[in-house]
Amino acid sequence: MRNLKLVVSYEGTDFHGWQTQPNQRTVQETLETAFRDLTGEKVFANAAGRTDAGVHALGQVVNIRTQTRHPVSVLLRGLNAHLPTDVVIRDVEEAESDFDACRDAVRKLYRYVLHDGKVPDLFLRRYCWHIPYGRLDAQAMRQAASVLVGTHDFHSFETEWPNRQSSVRTITRLSVCRLGDLLWIEVEADGFLYNMVRSIVGTLVNIGRGYWPVEKMAEILAAHDRRQAGPTAPPQGLFLVRVEYAQAARPLQAEDRSP
Repeated sequence: MRNLKLVVSYEGTDFHGWQTQPNQRTVQETLETAFRDLTGEKVFANAAGRTDAGVHALGQVVNIRTQTRHPVSVLLRGLNAHLPTDVVIRDVEEAESDFDACRDAVRKLYRYVLHDGKVPDLFLRRYCWHIPYGRLDAQAMRQAASVLVGTHDFHSFETEWPNRQSSVRTITRLSVCRLGDLLWIEVEADGFLYNMVRSIVGTLVNIGRGYWPVEKMAEILAAHDRRQAGPTAPPQGLFLVRVEYAQAARPLQAEDRSP
């Protein structure tokens, strides 16, 4: 039994999220169907994280256990030929037999894109949140974001609690950058709670528009109450950028090249 590690990109607009659901188009089912069409084998695609409807991925990581003998180069070309245009497999490689894309992830990086121009951008509407309140104060947002860096209980930024044993997570980087009318917020952490990034973004937007002072962020964090934080930002601005692991997949061996 082989264990394959895939890096997958997808445009989430027309998907009802990652996880297979009855009568819904999902990324997981689409990927598993492509694998079955190519190899005739029914497999389970285990992802690093289950993105919601409308959320995009640049570097989702998936592992698939399979009996197929196709070389990874054939799988890469063949799977992409069977996939729709809103999903692309960027890489396929052999992984250790015990590699688990979800369990073994040590860090994830998400990016959220905002647009605060006077007029919505027609061609960015699927990939950002247009803010109609005027220009956001990026410097105030940066100051507020710095409060969240480190190890904290992020219960105030978690929807539908409790859905994890603990709401303590470690954010290693939280940046706010601007280029013209675009802002992007990048959050890197050892793990994320449900809607955590989108709740942080909604809170930062309230601060950026002057609705709340910078000091409000520390109060929200300490409150451990989701009702105290800002709104959940819409899904279309969110991208899963990359997933990191303590150990890389093993190098391709000669026996892996057999047809």
